Parts: sequence; C-alpha cells; structure tokens
Amino acid sequence: MKYFIIKLFALMLFSFGALHASAPASTEVASAHKEETYQSKPFSEMIGGFLKSTGVSAILNPDPDELDAHGREMSNFHKSWGRIIMILVTFFLFWLAIRKGFEPLLLLPIAFGGLLANIPIAGIAGEHGFLGVIYNMGLANEMFPILIFMGVGAMTDFGPLLSNPKTALLGGAAQFGIFGTLVGAVALTQMGFADFTLQQASAISIIGGADGPTSIFIATKLAPELLGAIAVASYSYMAMVPIIQPPIMKALTTDAERKIKMTTLRHVSRLEKLVFPIMVLVLAILVLPASTPLIGAFMFGNFLKESGVVERLNDTLQNSLINTVTIFLGLGVGSKLAANEFLVPDTMFIMALGIVAFSVGTASGVIMAKIMNLFPGHKVNPLIGSAGVSAVPMAARVSNKVGMEYDRSNMLLMHAMGPNVAGVIGSAVAAGVLISLFQ
Repeated sequence: MKYFIIKLFALMLFSFGALHASAPASTEVASAHKEETYQSKPFSEMIGGFLKSTGVSAILNPDPDELDAHGREMSNFHKSWGRIIMILVTFFLFWLAIRKGFEPLLLLPIAFGGLLANIPIAGIAGEHGFLGVIYNMGLANEMFPILIFMGVGAMTDFGPLLSNPKTALLGGAAQFGIFGTLVGAVALTQMGFADFTLQQASAISIIGGADGPTSIFIATKLAPELLGAIAVASYSYMAMVPIIQPPIMKALTTDAERKIKMTTLRHVSRLEKLVFPIMVLVLAILVLPASTPLIGAFMFGNFLKESGVVERLNDTLQNSLINTVTIFLGLGVGSKLAANEFLVPDTMFIMALGIVAFSVGTASGVIMAKIMNLFPGHKVNPLIGSAGVSAVPMAARVSNKVGMEYDRSNMLLMHAMGPNVAGVIGSAVAAGVLISLFQ
C-alpha cells in the first residue's frame, strides 16, 4: 500500500510536469497561427477591399447579388443610373423647398428620406434600416395618418364653413376628381392599358383629394402592395399645390371673376363650434363607420381646441405631436423614393393618374363656384373652389395668393378655408365609401 501511494504521487507529478511543459508549446503554436492569420491579407488587398465598399464603386460596378429592401433582385439600371437620377430628383426637391418655399415642412423630410434611400450598400431603407423601421411603425399600420388628422383638427377653425355653409358644396365638388379617376382607372384596365383591380383603382383615386393621410389610410385597407407608390404620389402633389393649381384656376376663370369680393363672414358662436364636430362624428358613425378612424381623429383634435379647457393638450397636438409625426412621416414616405421602387412602370402610372385626379378635383371646385354664381344671392369668387381639395391650409393660401395678384385688397383666405376644411371631411367620407364598397 505504501509503495502504491508513492507511485501514484510520482505519476501525478509527472503528468503535471508534462502538462506544464506543453503549455508554452501550444501557446507558441496559437501565436504563430494568429500571426499567420493577420499576415495572410496583404495591405494592397485591404485597400482594394475598401475601394470596393465605397458608394462610387457600388454605383459604377453594381453588385450582381445586391437585393432591394424587400429581398428582391434589382436591375443594374436601378443600382447605378437609377440611383443617380433619384439623387438628382431629391436635389430638385431641396431647391423647391428652400429656394421656392414650396411646403418645406413636407418636402424637406421627404426629399432627405429619398436621398438616404438611394445610398448604396448601407441599406437605410431596408427592413432593419432606420427608414424601414419608421415606415413599418407608422405608415404600414395607419398610425401616422391618424395622428396627423388629430393635429390638423386642432389647427382647424370650422368658423368659415359654419358662417357660409354653401361653401361645403365646393369641397364636395372637388371630390369629383376622386370618383372620376376611379372610373378612368377601371376604363384603362378594361382597354388593356393597365392592370388595376377595383381595390387598387380606388386607392389610387384618393390621390385626387391631395390628402396624404387619407391616401395612406385607404391604401393600407385596399391595396397595401401599392402603399409606397400612393404615399409618394399623394404627398408629392400636396407639396406641389402652388405649382399645379394656379394654371388651372386661371384657365377656368375671367379677370372679373377673380376680382369678386366676398361678403364679411358672420360671427360663429362657441356653442356652434362645440356642437359641429360631435354632430359630424355622430353622422359618420350612423351612416359610414368605415370613415370614423380619420373623421374621429380629426374631430377629436378640433373638439379639444374648441373646448378651451385643455390648452396643454391642444398645444401639444398643434405643435409637438404634429411636428414630430411630420418628420417621421416625411422620412417614411421618402424611403419609397428609392430608384427600384419609384422608377418602375406601376409607380409612374400611379403618378400620372394622380395628377389627372388632382387636376380634375381642382377644376371641379372652380366650376362648381361658377355654377353657384348663376343663381341669385351673394357671389362666390371661383378661385376659392380650388381649395375644395384637402390640402389644408395650402390650397386656401394658393386661392388667396392668386386672388391678390389681381386685387391686392381682395383677401380670400378665410373664405377659402370653408371649402378647404369641407374637402378634408369630403375626402375622408369618400375613402369610407370606397372601403365599404370594395374591401
């Protein structure tokens, strides 16, 4: 037993010594392997790899394996010249927003989002890029449009509409562009020029109301596959109101009509302003529940404003909330200005239908005002009919600006706000009708 213990102890010492002796050797092998790994890549090869990772290289020598934000293959044109074209388009939008002052609150975030979306390699507009995250968290699920409607409601004064209710007819007439474009899109499909379903044609037609939130809302319901293109088209035309509308307004009116001065608006009581949003919401609930998400948010914001007892909430809706959402919404819409999503036939066709819808809506409002002037009563300046589209308050400002070009003392802004806010309600109702019919 004594000899066995001595032998066991000696064996343990021997094993420990062997292990200790082998440790430096294994460490030396690892170090040599590590050094060999670091030295296996020449400096020139590293520089070459860096140059291949630059944006210039990605545009001039497109990667054949590059996929778009949805994991689909991209053409070489979209990877190279398409990106260059869209970057130049975003620079043009910067110029319009900064130099010309065309709705910079919308145009700058959209244009910058488009610039970021066309940066190669970075994948900013991809599913896990920050533009893709913004798009999915607020545009794809209707959240941003509803929040925007809350803010717009808080900034809206229904006084001009209530003091002159007949201007609501101008807001209603402007919706003709929506339903006219729906018929046109279906007709083009029947003739073989396009391939739109009734749901897709309905979603596209709402662009005619120049109402971005409503366009997004209906697209998520009826044509989610076209959501990006519809969002880009609707917000592009909202920002381009000062360019698109004046030529149409001037072509359809005479100098004498543009100089018509409208009578002073009557005073609207606080009670009327409190009752109106509740009444509109109740009617929507009873007749067209599909429109209540948008109308409900709009009337909620307005009711808080008119209540006069929650100024902090009203201030938040008018400023902090709507400004924050506008930033995110603009960047999210801009993410769809990526070359592979914008420079495609479907988007181009939607843009073409959108401009037709918007032009028809503008013309319909002006023509309705001219028809109203054929009847006895106070004359309506036809220029305010163009404000029947839903771009609040852009369209009303354009009506006022064009009117003042012919008579500096003719202030039409408050009169134009009547059909303008009626157009917001009208486009939401039109969206509800289309959703009820085709969903």
